[in-house]
Amino acid sequence: MTNLIEILDYIEPAMLEYTDWLMVGMALKEGGYTVEVWEQWSSRDMNRYRLGECQKKWNGFHGNNKPVTIGTIVQMAKDQGWSPEKNSYEIEWDGEIGGKDDLVIINKNWIENQEVEEPEDAWNPAQQLITYLETIFEASENVGYVTQSWEKDGRYLPSAGNYDRTAGQLVEALSNCNGDIGSVLGDYKTEAGAWIRFNPLDGKGVKNDNVTEFRYALVESDTMEIERQNAIIRELELPVACLVHSGGKSLHAIVKIEAGSYDEYRKRVDYLYDVCQKNGLKIDSQNRNPSRLSRMPGVLRNGKKQFLVAKDIGKESWNAWKEWIESMNDELPEPESMADAWDKLPDLAEPLIEGILRKGHKMLIAGPSKAGKSFSLIELCCAMAEGREWCSWKCTQGRVMYVNLELDRASCLHRFKDVYTALGWEPNHLANIDIWNLRGKSVPMDKLAPKLIRRAAKKDYVAIIIDPIYKVITGDENSADQMAHFCNQFDKVCTELGCAVIYCHHHSKGSQGNKRSMDRASGSGVFARDPDALLDLIELDLTDAIKKQEENKAVCAVCDKWLKNHAPEYEDEVSQDDKCSQVRMQDIAKRLLTQQEQEGLQRDIERTKKAVATVTAWRIEGTLREFPKFAPVNLWFDYPIHKFDTIGILNDIQPGAEQPPWKKNFEKKKSPEESKKERKESLETQFESLKSFSTEGKVTVQGLAESMGTTEKTVRNRIKEHGGFWIDEGYVGKK
Repeated sequence: MTNLIEILDYIEPAMLEYTDWLMVGMALKEGGYTVEVWEQWSSRDMNRYRLGECQKKWNGFHGNNKPVTIGTIVQMAKDQGWSPEKNSYEIEWDGEIGGKDDLVIINKNWIENQEVEEPEDAWNPAQQLITYLETIFEASENVGYVTQSWEKDGRYLPSAGNYDRTAGQLVEALSNCNGDIGSVLGDYKTEAGAWIRFNPLDGKGVKNDNVTEFRYALVESDTMEIERQNAIIRELELPVACLVHSGGKSLHAIVKIEAGSYDEYRKRVDYLYDVCQKNGLKIDSQNRNPSRLSRMPGVLRNGKKQFLVAKDIGKESWNAWKEWIESMNDELPEPESMADAWDKLPDLAEPLIEGILRKGHKMLIAGPSKAGKSFSLIELCCAMAEGREWCSWKCTQGRVMYVNLELDRASCLHRFKDVYTALGWEPNHLANIDIWNLRGKSVPMDKLAPKLIRRAAKKDYVAIIIDPIYKVITGDENSADQMAHFCNQFDKVCTELGCAVIYCHHHSKGSQGNKRSMDRASGSGVFARDPDALLDLIELDLTDAIKKQEENKAVCAVCDKWLKNHAPEYEDEVSQDDKCSQVRMQDIAKRLLTQQEQEGLQRDIERTKKAVATVTAWRIEGTLREFPKFAPVNLWFDYPIHKFDTIGILNDIQPGAEQPPWKKNFEKKKSPEESKKERKESLETQFESLKSFSTEGKVTVQGLAESMGTTEKTVRNRIKEHGGFWIDEGYVGKK
């Protein structure tokens, strides 16, 4: 266990409120330490320490039912930058998995103090201030400064000061003052010195609301040696615009923050102070405000100079500094020699989807709306759970988690059952499928990843399927660097869990047929280049001949089923050609079936025709990192599943976007009446299709919207236009 006195060394008494200081004493007494420990630690606050005061308070600590424990001291130390030793730290439930703190870049035990050189006696006070003003401000910006002060308890406190003059006006006046700063700013008390605000003001006041640009923040420490402050500031390469000696116990570093708003300013200052604390610079956290006063260079304070130590040191900007800080402790592996690995190559990860994806790798499925991407992912879950084929590819059997970000729980669970039923598979291994329903609860991926890892750590999943990713995207999907950070979260999940991560994303807007498969996904090209396997779905335009052929085949199958059930002897008198003609099969049915049976058959035929009309055709193309390129795979999407085109009827069809321009120009435009009729037929077809697949025979507005690839509002409008349907609490029925 770490010695509590060592932890106490990380807490600066000068940064604590009076009650916090008392709590430290109570915790030390409760923990069995002596008053001398508290006394010695308290003496570090030179302004407030009074000899003997600790002993008086100590004698009054008699304990109570809820004593202050040493945990209070540990928390205070954490708040000021202390963290447990590497490999013995505690991870918060929502924290990120990782090693040591990547904000610590210098060894506090080995840093050497760096002397601060005071200007010679012949220094130029006016020039000191001119240099400061020209470095910090634009000529047209209002500057807040204070020369008037008043005394309280032996300390000089600044007044509100002036704020109605621009930097340009001050520089001009100082350039002509013959070294008499007081004639420009007003005389100051040499016992107190003078102050200046480092962010420009609006000329109406000196509060945070009066700050016009959140450009700088103040870093100050008055509990450490000046030389040590100087060394750490420079070692951290803080982007310092001006470094000023206060004429007292501290350096004032005016650090470039370059925030676009007050909220961003606060976040960046918190980050800045966190880095400083963790690297041993024990700063005064009360200096966070953007309207804060800092010491003005070029004046005297108690016989000592307030002077400009340096300007424009460290990194050139906030972004450059932050990037440097976070790159210093990357914990990346060292390069290895190929000569060492040549004769003992590691085993390749086993295939998870044969010829497509290995275990522990990443796969993206991209496609437009109505492609059934979610159904495809559910089919993949079922195939992995049962160890069966998915879209013609063999899957390794294993446990899988489906992260549902879009559907409500009931809809999601029904979809899984509907898919199993449509596939005709026995659900023998349902225990291999876990569903994490997060609709309405999704968080950005960088926050979701650690939560997911914690829940999945002991489940031995072969794959995590995330559907869809637009719900968890962090940042602008068109920004390469932001999307690289986003995709890195998938790597984290793969690495920590040793499983594959599979996710889907939508196509960009516009024509897709003439693009490569890897260029169709919306947003930055990072999406296409990051995964180990990219499968892209694009729709095929069915010709009237193919639609008629599929209808004929489906009707023949319905007739065959009815005839086998009610007139099995029919097979003795028909040829194979007869079985391929819906006209011939319906004639045979009329001859061999009863009137009631014929009516039932006719209802099935009509339902089948409508269902066939909703079937769409799709082609999967791929970009693979680990396997050879595969020939395009053609599928039928027959709600709710995709079926592999075993006959090859789709092989020669081109995507609609690839039609030649002359063909597109000759396409007949539909009249309003034809469009209305088409909308009605589409609604009727989708309704019947959904009803036939629903285990309870119920159809919802949401289900129709998903099936038709449109919004619920559009579905409601089409139902109203049709006039033959009713809606009741989200359910749809025929009048």
